[in-house]
Amino acid sequence: MKGWRIALLCTALGFGLVDAGAAVARAAHQREGHHRAERQVARQHHARPATPRHTPPKRTRHAAGVQHGHASIYASSLAGRRMADGTRFNPHAATVASRTLPLGSRARVTNLKNGRSVTVRVTDRGPRPRRRILDVSPGVAGQLGMGRTGTAPVSVLPLPSVTGRAEAATPPRGGRRG
Repeated sequence: MKGWRIALLCTALGFGLVDAGAAVARAAHQREGHHRAERQVARQHHARPATPRHTPPKRTRHAAGVQHGHASIYASSLAGRRMADGTRFNPHAATVASRTLPLGSRARVTNLKNGRSVTVRVTDRGPRPRRRILDVSPGVAGQLGMGRTGTAPVSVLPLPSVTGRAEAATPPRGGRRG
């Protein structure tokens, strides 16, 4: 019999159930609560451990050897904006952005499709897409023969720092004096 019929029968027979509807509702709620608790325990038992879906590659402080990957071209519209080293972006300069090479360091970038290479200076951080290793200025892209595709497979060879030259001893222009 349904719960309300039992309550009606008990009331008619005089068993004195004051709030039969509430008693039926409480019993149904307790039954549902018991099943809900069982489902939660089952979920916890079968749950996978909390691990990230994608573990990012370990980042190194600087690159020690040759890197291979894809390079992309900086947008010319960024001309004049400040870069990570404080200089303004010149689309015609031999500059690149790298996530791993130290700012101010030099490197030789070689286009693996045609063999052309250029010596560049690291002045910014990037690129954003993880599958790319460098962002090159449009001037460097022209020297490398990257064409209209916007990307090219490259190898990057870090060059030793310049210590014996006069430019290394002079302070940069336009910087703050402390």
